Amino acid sequence: MKWAPKAAPAPVSVAQRKHAARSKRSSAGSPVVEIREEKAPPPLDDYYNAMFTAFGPQHWWPGNSRFEIIVGAILTQNTSWTNVERAIATLRSAGMLTPKGITAAPLARLERMIRSSGYYRQKARKLKEFCAFLQRQYGGSLKRMFDTPTILLRDQLLGVFGIGPETADSILLYAGEHPVFVVDAYTRRMLARHGWVNEKAKYEDIRWKFEEQFPGDTRRFNEFHALIVNTGKHYCRTQKPLCGECPLGRYLEDGR
Repeated sequence: MKWAPKAAPAPVSVAQRKHAARSKRSSAGSPVVEIREEKAPPPLDDYYNAMFTAFGPQHWWPGNSRFEIIVGAILTQNTSWTNVERAIATLRSAGMLTPKGITAAPLARLERMIRSSGYYRQKARKLKEFCAFLQRQYGGSLKRMFDTPTILLRDQLLGVFGIGPETADSILLYAGEHPVFVVDAYTRRMLARHGWVNEKAKYEDIRWKFEEQFPGDTRRFNEFHALIVNTGKHYCRTQKPLCGECPLGRYLEDGR
């Protein structure tokens, strides 16, 4: 009987290999667990560098004074910046863009002045409540207010009617140059799509991801948030995101 080479085994499909892995059992009879190594998303510093290279410095927040930045942070809730700019221009032309001007203005007039920002009745009250807080707590002095330690001032701002975490952090960072990171809808959407957080992550947990990696870096927080807003507006949209054109697109699959 002549020797003949054995026939080459038939190719095994991917589905067959997966099935074999699931069916394989250890000598003890318990199933072998297939462990897959998950890739962590790239460092946040890579995201910052990619956006900064694509867009350059953003020079945020737009405003001629610290009080104007505060007013903008309150008025921009639930509306576009274009609408806020019109309201701020109206206040400025009326000579009301100061704590004293807001305080002295009749509520109905203030509402008319900021009507373009939407939810103007609520926002008019928010502006007056902030000015009352500033006068009551710090004698009307923004310098004294911003000289207060960050943790204490943030807690105080959160106690003012209509000021939530995002608005408080915007005031602290952009008007007061305190080292806090601002988390908005763009930030949450981007981090969720890239696998950093889930869509229901808490505001403070997301904020801590940035503050942990760049502790005390006010300038980085300022620029990073502004770059995220720019990226969110133009690429990381709620519907039909332009991931292929986004400067962060190359990180998307690694994050997922």
